[in-house]
Amino acid sequence: MTDVRILGTGAYLPERAVSNDEVGAAAGVDDAWVVGKTGIRSRRWAADGQATSDLAVAAGRAALESAGLTAGQLSVIVVATSTPDRPQPPTAAYVQRALGADGAAVFDLNAVCSGGIFALCAAEGVLARRGGHALVIGADLYSRILNRADRRTVVLFGDGAGAIVLAAEGGGPRIRHLELQSFGEVAELIEVPGGGSRLPLDEEALAAGAQFFTMDGRGVRRFVSDHLPRLVKQFLHEAGAVPDDIRHFVPHQANGVMLDALHAELALPNATMHTTLREYANTGSASVLITLDAARREGAFRPGDLILLAGFGGGMAAGLALVEW
Repeated sequence: MTDVRILGTGAYLPERAVSNDEVGAAAGVDDAWVVGKTGIRSRRWAADGQATSDLAVAAGRAALESAGLTAGQLSVIVVATSTPDRPQPPTAAYVQRALGADGAAVFDLNAVCSGGIFALCAAEGVLARRGGHALVIGADLYSRILNRADRRTVVLFGDGAGAIVLAAEGGGPRIRHLELQSFGEVAELIEVPGGGSRLPLDEEALAAGAQFFTMDGRGVRRFVSDHLPRLVKQFLHEAGAVPDDIRHFVPHQANGVMLDALHAELALPNATMHTTLREYANTGSASVLITLDAARREGAFRPGDLILLAGFGGGMAAGLALVEW
């Protein structure tokens, strides 16, 4: 297996901060309700004219600067997103052009909120064949696909992008183990029903709201509680680690109340759980990478620390990564 190293991280959040009272007005809820249900106090929403690729480019530039690399040194760019600029071409093509990464192979990947971890695994595979350096970006712009009157979803999501630069060899934090798992039998828990070949967005579909994001919140919570503790236990065993070894836990920023319960269920006695959802809410495929970057910039990690990254969400899917800092 390629000894993949982390050279740098980066993130980008749009300038516009949206309060709970603002986002909750059309949904009939206020700040106290949102905080009590989710732990979220604000989120960032993209400006008119900003697309997912714009967020991804900004995060990618920050990660390249952190790594001390130029875009021309990249072998591959993987963009994880469920809100692409267009159905075709891949959003990664626009990112490549904007960055000037002329020698890179680029593609998109959609694993919804697990996308950042899935993209890490995909990039590791490409580096094993091509060598060099990879730019992995998770970027989502959910504000454009939310039903503003649906309190179950509209208060949860923000826009943003996170990025990480990987090297096929050398020094720096090491990705020690990766694991991916999907559960298509419950794929309907999280959906955007319209816009694909199954249900094109004609007048009838638009009138029915098929363009909007939908989620069975209770079903998602059951999925996380039923599967994540078991998957993490198995994952750590396969990685040659035990729960006591973990010093940092960086989960997908789904819901603060749910994350507190999950952290307790995982029984990681020495692990600090890192969160950014209070300020940024759920940023989809970007959330794990945004939170990793925030913790790095705060100086939270020490050499030798073991960091557990956990993505979970639509598909349904789960992605786990163990990083040795």
